[in-house]
Amino acid sequence: MKTIWRSVRFAVLLAPALAGSTWLLAQSPFDGTWHTNMDKAKISPKPVEVSLKGGMYDCSSCSPQIHVKADGTGQAVTGQSYDTISVREIDAKSIEVKTKKNGKPVFEQTRTASDDGNTLTLKNTNYRPDSDQTVTAEVTYTRIGKAPAGANGTSGSWRVNKIKESENGLTTTYKSNGDELTMSTPTGEGYTAKLDGKDYPYTGAFFANAVSLKRVNDHTIEETDKRDGKVMDVSKMTVSSDGKTMTVVVTNTPTGRTSTYVATKQ
Repeated sequence: MKTIWRSVRFAVLLAPALAGSTWLLAQSPFDGTWHTNMDKAKISPKPVEVSLKGGMYDCSSCSPQIHVKADGTGQAVTGQSYDTISVREIDAKSIEVKTKKNGKPVFEQTRTASDDGNTLTLKNTNYRPDSDQTVTAEVTYTRIGKAPAGANGTSGSWRVNKIKESENGLTTTYKSNGDELTMSTPTGEGYTAKLDGKDYPYTGAFFANAVSLKRVNDHTIEETDKRDGKVMDVSKMTVSSDGKTMTVVVTNTPTGRTSTYVATKQ
């Protein structure tokens, strides 16, 4: 779930005697294991814009933008969760993309355009820095506008249509202890943080290394995930009044994409 969810920031200004008083009296509604239902997800309609043409790969919707040689060798990039990217053209309608951080794989992808050029299928494997578990996903996109002339068939402007992800990427467990909240996933991502708006370590992930939390009310928490001091994602997590579902509105700060996910307590 946390491989999809990206988080939020807040500053707690309440006095310690008041902050989280209701939280301390009863079990938190966040406590338990949650499973994300991707069929209920509302993915940002903002398009993804990529191109492979003339031996160069461009991702103009990435932040920062990427412009590298597509010769299958590692190319240095900055500002991403990875520090090298390699892009290789498999054929006229498919490419391979691999990324690494300090020599460790971050993700590997194959992207394939349909025969009519209107659908893109991306098969992705995500790695963890301290775990041998991987999270796999298959994403389908619909073309927006005309295909660019003379470019690989995977090039153009695309909008996410559907996401399928392996179970270990859809499951997250939360456990409260006083004014602290612990998050863990089957793949080793996790944190323990107080609900005071301060930064705490986020471990087991490439995309973030710090997190801050704030309890908005008894059923809502805002979380901010950061990497090297820069905000990556801001999320608002709200548990329903019956405690059975959690709705998470996630904004990816660098790209400005906002998506909504729904999880069910197991």
